[in-house]
Formats: sequence, structure tokens, C-alpha cells
Amino acid sequence: MATPVIEPRSARGRASIEAASAAPAYERRYTGGGPGGPLVSGTMREYGADPIGAMLRWRELYGDLVPIRFGPFRAHMAYGPVEIAEVLVDRAADYRKSFGTRMLIPLLGHGLLTAEGDEWLRHRRLASPAFHRERVSDYGRAMSRCAEDHVETMRDGEAADLHEAMTALTLRIVARTLFDADVTPRIQEVARIGAEIQDFYFGRFASLRFLIPTWLPTPGNRRLASGIRRLDEVVYDIIRERRPGEDRGDLLSLLLLARDENGAGMSERQVRDEVMTLLLAGHETTALTLSWAFTLLDRHPEARGRLEAELREVLGDRPALPEDMAALPFTQAVVNETLRLYPPAYVTGREAIRDTVIGALPIPKGHLVLISIYALQRDPRFFPEPSEFRPERWLDGLEKRLPRGAFIPFGMGSRKCIGASFAMMEATLLLATIARRWRFELDPGDIGAVTAITLRPASAIWARPRSVA
Repeated sequence: MATPVIEPRSARGRASIEAASAAPAYERRYTGGGPGGPLVSGTMREYGADPIGAMLRWRELYGDLVPIRFGPFRAHMAYGPVEIAEVLVDRAADYRKSFGTRMLIPLLGHGLLTAEGDEWLRHRRLASPAFHRERVSDYGRAMSRCAEDHVETMRDGEAADLHEAMTALTLRIVARTLFDADVTPRIQEVARIGAEIQDFYFGRFASLRFLIPTWLPTPGNRRLASGIRRLDEVVYDIIRERRPGEDRGDLLSLLLLARDENGAGMSERQVRDEVMTLLLAGHETTALTLSWAFTLLDRHPEARGRLEAELREVLGDRPALPEDMAALPFTQAVVNETLRLYPPAYVTGREAIRDTVIGALPIPKGHLVLISIYALQRDPRFFPEPSEFRPERWLDGLEKRLPRGAFIPFGMGSRKCIGASFAMMEATLLLATIARRWRFELDPGDIGAVTAITLRPASAIWARPRSVA
């Protein structure tokens, strides 16, 4: 459902508790109350109808930690940085990924997103070399080449769906950096099926249908199984085309060559799981960030002018390269501000595996904690005028002044996205390379956000490129 931006009302009159961490203190808010709901579904109906609106309302009405119920599941919605850091960092060992994430195992297998415990740790260590700084810089050069090729295909005034165009570009990049091959047609099929499967899963998450096990032969489950079989065919074929021991400088090579302390590598199934995770997560998030960034820049011509001035000074008539990152502070500020307003992963969750606490509040084993990244990053305690697009807020050291856990578009703690540096470089280089040549002219009117697994535009963003003089 399309969701307008809601500006939170004042929080005066709520209890104030000094932040119990080394981070800057802020007013913490608790009421002890939470939303009600029908006996069977609890708050599921309200949340399923409008997830973003529900999360913002609950934060405003009830504070930083709000008890809710999704059908038979007891849960809390966490909004405050202290509470979020306690779940994701300080007491991370007390939690595992939520039931919703575990539902993705038939699609993603036991990759970095879904694996737990020793299995996750081994995978993380094996995959880490693929994301070392030098490797990410090499990927950055491939990103720039793909972006420059894309720029050359654009025509002044020729309208196109901006999100579709950015998705096509990031698919080419993930094909090049993950496989070092032009397998874009096959990757496009994977992306299409993956998006359909993600929509299927979100339909489950947002209703009591998530109680239906995926092994039951319902029509929806049969379509799910058929889609996953086709994804497996494509991904396994690409993996098996690779010659043993061949290092082509891409992510797949490093996954195939990786060895643990015992000299053991990943099985073919494990490589498949990591490839599927990187493939499906590695293109959509950046495409969304760029789509929202260009939309926001069209709505804020002063910020767009400042961006273009920086690009003229630093780049002139050439594409952006990895070594330009430090010289593009406003470009990176645009990316950060876009991620703040429209985080692709707008909510994440954990499930307590033992009795634990958040602050002084007991969290029994089996209870869920949902972390509203969207509401967190629109909190006026940390971001004045929280619904306004103001990239300049990031230019005076804001990120270092924020409480720990107040800005987490890639998560935090040991389970922070392994590709965060890759994603930031990709978004910055693509934004710079495109914006130095083209700006996008959009039709007037609000562009709503629709909540699926990620936060997407509610409709096509028809945009006409205009040459930057």
C-alpha cells in the first residue's frame, strides 16, 4: 500500500530516562502500553494494511519499545538506538534471525543472511576476502565502466521508468562483479523470479498466512517451488561453467577458492546459497537507493545544483572512480540522506532464543523483537526536520555525533551487511557518473512507497533525462 510520509507529533509529557550507553544522551520514551487488536490476529491487521504508518503511529503513541502481537506471536517493536543496539550488539547472542527471515531459507538456503551460529561464522570468514578494501576498489572500476556505458545510451527527453532503468544497470554490475561475465539475460530472469518470490513472501508476512507451512501443496506453494527450481537451474549452470581453480577476480572466484582453517572450501550447495543471497540482495538495494535519490534531487533543485557543482569540480567530463570517493562528500551525503529517508531494508527482526532483557524489561524466550529502521531514521530527536531531504546535515560530522544505533541502513553488529562498503561505493559512483551528465525531470506529485521485502516506489517513476549544461 502506498504510504505517505508522516511527520511525528511532539513527544512531550513522556518519561525521560538518561541513555545508558557511552553514546550521546537523548530523551528515551516509555509508556508501557501498546496497540490492541482482534483476539486472533492481534496487531497483524493494522500492520498488514499499512506497515510504515503503523510503525510511525506506535512509536509516537507508545515510545521506544512497544509490545505488539502478530497472531500467536508475542513481539516488541524497538525504536530507540539504545534498545536496538542492545538487541543487535550487546545481547546479540540471545537472539537469532526472526521467523520471517527463516521463511526465506527455501529461496536463499543457508547463506550469510539466514545461517546461524558456527555455520554463519564459517561462511562469514570464507566470504570476507571477497569484500576486502582492495577487492571492493577493483569492483568499483567495473561499476564505473557499466555506469558510463549506461550514460551513453541515454537520450535527452526520452522518458523511461527510472527504477526499471536503475535495476537494469545494477543487474549488469552484479553480473560483472559476481560472475565476471556478461550473463545479464540469465540474471534478468533470476531477478524477475526473485522479485515475484519476494512479493509472495511479503504477502505471507503481512497476514496470518505466514502460519501455512511451505511444504503444503497449495497453489501458492507450488508456484514458489517452481520458481526456486528455475533459479537453481540458472545459478548452478553458471557455477558449473567455471573452471576449477580459476581466479577471474570476481566474487564467484573467491567463493570457490576460499578455504577455512582446516583447508576445506564451500560445497556446491553452499556456494549456490551465497551466490543467490548476493545476487538477489546485491542489485535491488542499490537500484532502489538510486531511484529514490534521483527522485529527491528532482524535488530539491538546490541540492541537485550543489551536487552538480561538486561533480563538475572533481570529475569534469570523466566518470567517477573509486579514488574519487573522498573528494565527493556531498555526493556521499546525498546517498546517506536517501538511505536515511528510504532504507531499502525498512524493518528487521530477531527472535529470543533464551530468556533475556532489553533494559529492565524481560523478553521471554520465543518472543520477537522487530526493529523499525524507517521510523528510527525519521526520529526528530536525532534528525531535525526528519521528513525533509537535507543532504548537508551529513557534512559536519553528524554520523559521529549520533547515538550508536541511530543510523543503521545496513544493520549493525556482527550481522551487519557484509556488502555495506560495496553498496556505498556502488551507489556513490553510479550517482556521480550519471548526475555529471544527466538530471531527471519527473512529473509533479508525490511518489509513494510500497512495502514489500524492501521499500519500493509504489508506481513507475516516469523520468525524462535532461542534459546537464
